[in-house]
Amino acid sequence: MGETATRRGKVIVFGIAFFYPLAGVTFQFLHYLLGLKRLGYDVYYVEDSQRRVYDPVINDKTEDAQRNVKGVGPVLDRFGFKDRWVYRSHYGARPCYGMTEAQLLGLYRDADVFLNVTGGQEIRDEHLQIPTRVYVESDPFAAQVRVSQAVGRTLDQLDAHTHHFTFGENLGQPDCPVPIERYTWLPTRQPVALDLWQNGEPQGGSVYRTITTWSNKGNDVEWNGETYHWTKNFALERMMDLPGCRRDLQFGLAVKAAPDIRRRLTSHGWTLYDPIEISGDIDAYRRYIQQSRAEFTVARDQYVRGRTGWQSDRSVCYLAAGRPVITQDTGFGKFVPTGEGLFAFQQREDVLAALDTIESDYGRHCSAAREIANEYFAAERVLAHLMDRAMSDSVNANAARGS
Repeated sequence: MGETATRRGKVIVFGIAFFYPLAGVTFQFLHYLLGLKRLGYDVYYVEDSQRRVYDPVINDKTEDAQRNVKGVGPVLDRFGFKDRWVYRSHYGARPCYGMTEAQLLGLYRDADVFLNVTGGQEIRDEHLQIPTRVYVESDPFAAQVRVSQAVGRTLDQLDAHTHHFTFGENLGQPDCPVPIERYTWLPTRQPVALDLWQNGEPQGGSVYRTITTWSNKGNDVEWNGETYHWTKNFALERMMDLPGCRRDLQFGLAVKAAPDIRRRLTSHGWTLYDPIEISGDIDAYRRYIQQSRAEFTVARDQYVRGRTGWQSDRSVCYLAAGRPVITQDTGFGKFVPTGEGLFAFQQREDVLAALDTIESDYGRHCSAAREIANEYFAAERVLAHLMDRAMSDSVNANAARGS
C-alpha cells in the first residue's frame, strides 16, 4: 500500500530515540514510523518521559537533551516527519522540541492509538484518554518474571495498556519456561523498511562482524534460584577464539569494552571498530552493515535460556541488506526459516558449520537473507498484522460494552 493511501487513524509511536541517540535505536523507530505511514496511518513520534537522557559525548545521563535533539530531530525531518515529532523535557524550563506543548496535548486528545515501543514511556493520565494503548515489548523475559513476582511498578505499567505484544514469539509455548500470567502476550516481530537497506550491492565485504556492548550491569533477573543475565560477555567469551578456528576468514566487532578486553580480542584475531563513531551517524551505521560480509553475533542470556524466540532488530537490518546472519539460538527457528541466509547456533561447532555453508555459496545465502527479510520482517507486513489485531480487538471490545 502506498504512502497516498487513505488515512486509517492517528497513531503515536512512543520510543527512546532521543533518550538513547545511537543509530541502531534511531533506525528501530524509523522502521515503525515509515511502515505505519506507508500503511496509510497518520503517524507521529513522541518522547515525553521524565527520565534523564543518555549523552554519548559525555557517556553519562543528563537533564539537558539539546545535543540529543540536534542529532535525532534532523533525521526524523529527513525521512518525512518534520512537524510530526516532539520531545518534551521535564527538567529546568521544561521545553518542548519539535511540536509545541499545545500541539502535543492536542495530539493526545485526538490520537486513536499509541504504540509504546520498548515500553519506555511511562503512562500518565493524559495518555489514558487514547483509546487503544499498545505495549510493544522488545526485550522478553524480565517483565514476565516480574509479573509472576507481583512487582507493583511492572503491573501498573502493563495495566495501563489495552494490548501487549512481544518480540518473544515463543512465549507461552511448551518449550519456553518463561512464566505467563495475567496478560495475553501477542507475538510480533521487528519491522524493517526494506528500501533503507537494499543499496543495490548484492554482496558484502570480507569481514563477519556486528555491533555490541561487551558488558551491561543492572538488568539481571533472579528467578527460581538462578540468575538470568542481561550482559553478553559470557557468550562472547565462549567465542573469543573463533578467528583462530577459521584463519581463512576475518571477524570484527564494533564493541564498547574495557581496554584489557579489547587487547584480548585483538590478540585472538578480532578486528575492532569504534562503536561510537559507527553508531553516532545513521549513514555510517548503515554502511557498516552493508559492507559486512555477514553478521556473527550472540544473544543475551535471558533470551537464550528463556527460549523466548527473540531476534535482534540489528540482525534484521543485516538480512534486509542481503547479508547472512549467524546468531545464537533463542528458539526463533520455529517461526522463521533457518539454514539458508539465517543460522541459529548453540555450540561453536554450529558456528563453524554455518560458516562452511555460507562460504560454499555466498551469493545464494545473500539472496536468501534478503528473501527472509522480505517475507517475514517487511515493515508493512509486520505492522499491518499488529495494527489489525489491536484495532479489531478494540472495536470488538467497544461493541461488547455497548451491547
